[in-house]
Amino acid sequence: MGLSLIVILFIAFLLGMPISFALGVVSLSAIIIRGYPLPVIVQKMFSGIDSYSLIAVPLFIFAGDLMGKGGISKRLVKFSNVLVGHLPSGLAMVAIVACMFFAAVTGSAIAASAAIGGMLIPEMTKEGYDKSFSASLMATGGSIGPIIPPSIPFLIYGTLVNVSIAKLFIGGVIPGIAMGIALMIFSYFVGKKRNYKSSIARRASFKEILQNMQSAILALLMPIMIIGGIMAGIFTPSEAGAIAVVFAFVVGKFIYKDLKWSDLPGTLKRSAITTGIILFVLCNARVFMWYLTIEQIPQKLAEIMVVNIHSKYVLLAVINIILLFAGTFIDTISNIVIFVPLFLPIVQFFGIDLIHFGVIVAVNLSIGMCTPPLGVCIFTTASIAKISVSDMFRDLFPQIGILLIVLFIITYIPSSVLLLANFLGH
Repeated sequence: MGLSLIVILFIAFLLGMPISFALGVVSLSAIIIRGYPLPVIVQKMFSGIDSYSLIAVPLFIFAGDLMGKGGISKRLVKFSNVLVGHLPSGLAMVAIVACMFFAAVTGSAIAASAAIGGMLIPEMTKEGYDKSFSASLMATGGSIGPIIPPSIPFLIYGTLVNVSIAKLFIGGVIPGIAMGIALMIFSYFVGKKRNYKSSIARRASFKEILQNMQSAILALLMPIMIIGGIMAGIFTPSEAGAIAVVFAFVVGKFIYKDLKWSDLPGTLKRSAITTGIILFVLCNARVFMWYLTIEQIPQKLAEIMVVNIHSKYVLLAVINIILLFAGTFIDTISNIVIFVPLFLPIVQFFGIDLIHFGVIVAVNLSIGMCTPPLGVCIFTTASIAKISVSDMFRDLFPQIGILLIVLFIITYIPSSVLLLANFLGH
C-alpha cells in the first residue's frame, strides 16, 4: 500500500488535480483503508503549520511584494547598468546582475522574472535582441531567486529537517552567484556571435558608480542587514521577516516614495493568497508524511536504494535526476515536502551533509521553474515578450544546460556550499 500510494499520488498530479488536494485526498483514502483514526488528520494538519519558523514565510512574501511595488527593481536595474552595461551583451549582463540583486531582496524566482523582465525585455527587443534569447534569459535569471538568501524554500526545508536556516541561507550564496556568473559568461559569447551591443558607450567612472549606488544602497543593505543579523544571533529568521516588512514599507513609502497607500490592499491580498497556498500544501503534506512514516516508506525506500546504490556520488546523481524531472511539473514547495522526507534516511545513511543536501534540492527545483513543460518562469517571461514558450526553446535549453553544469559542481564539490556556511555558521 505504501509505495503504491506514491504512484497514485503522481497519477493524480498528471490528471491535473491540484497538488495540495491530491496530497489530502490520497492520504485520507489511505488512512481510511488502513483503519487509522480519522481525528489524526486534523491533528497532523495543524501540527504541519504549528512552527515558529514558518512565521517567516508570510513575512518574507509580504516584504518581497512591498519591495516590488516600492521602486526597488528600477533602482537595481540602473545600478546594474553602470556596473556591467559597458560589456558586450550589455543589457543581458544587466538583466542577470539585476536578477541577482533582486533575488537578495525578495528571494522569489517569479518576482525576479516578472519585475526585471517587465523592465528589460522590451528594452532588449528595441536594441535588437532576439525575443527568444531575452525571454529565456529572464526565466533562467529569475531561477536564481530562491537560491540567494533570503529564500522561502530554505525556510521550508530547514523547518522540515530541523537544520539551521541561517546556514542554509549562507550556503546558497556561492551557488547563487555561480549561477549568475555562468549565465553572464554564456551571454557574453552569445552577444559576441550575434553582435549584441553594450547598453552604455563606455565603462562608468568610479564617481558614477558611487552615485548610482547611493540610489540603490538601501535595497542592497537589506539582505546584508537580515543575513548579518541572523548570523550574529541578533534576531531569528522569523524576526528578520518582520524587520524586512518594516524596512520595505518605510523605504518604499517614505524614502523612495513609489509605494502608495492604495497599493497596500492589493499587496496584502497577493501575499495572503500565496501564503495560504503554501500553508495548505504544508497541512496536507504533513498528513501524507505521517502516513509514510507509520508505514515506514522512507525506510523501505532507503533499504532498496542501499541494496542497489553503493556510492553516495551515484545516489546524488539519482536524486538530481528525480528532482529535475519532478521540478518540471510540480511546484517547489510541494516537491520539498514530498521528496525530502523520502530521501532523508538514505541521505543520512551515506553521511551527506544536510545543509549541502538542502542547497542541492533548492537548485534542482529552481532549475525546474524555468524548464518545460510547466516551469512558471518561462510562462511569465513568454507573456512579457509576447511569444510562445516553444519559440524560446532554441535559447532556453542551452541556458538550462549551463545551470546544470553549475548544479553538477555544487553536487560534487560540497565546499562550494559549505565553505561559507561552516565559516560563518553557528
